[in-house]
Amino acid sequence: MASTAAPSRGEVLSLFRSLLRTAAKFPDYNIREYARRRTIDGFRANRLLADPSSVAAAFADGKSQLVVAQRQGLVYSLYAPKVKSVMEIKTAEGGC
Repeated sequence: MASTAAPSRGEVLSLFRSLLRTAAKFPDYNIREYARRRTIDGFRANRLLADPSSVAAAFADGKSQLVVAQRQGLVYSLYAPKVKSVMEIKTAEGGC
């Protein structure tokens, strides 16, 4: 895709879902929630972009962030904590 061509709505939603799926794969609660929150905040911040070149630039940035998140997810999975965090235990029990 050319850098000046704006992505379709489906492509943007696909990127959003891919980023959320990648965030959900992080073994550590804090990193997982940070990646999820950053994804949602980033898309909310850019939802009102109207200029096709701005939309294309934001989409390209999102694609590069997806690659980084996938790479980091692999690294974090190699060194996953053996014990669950307190937040994961609370969530499993129905707290918070």
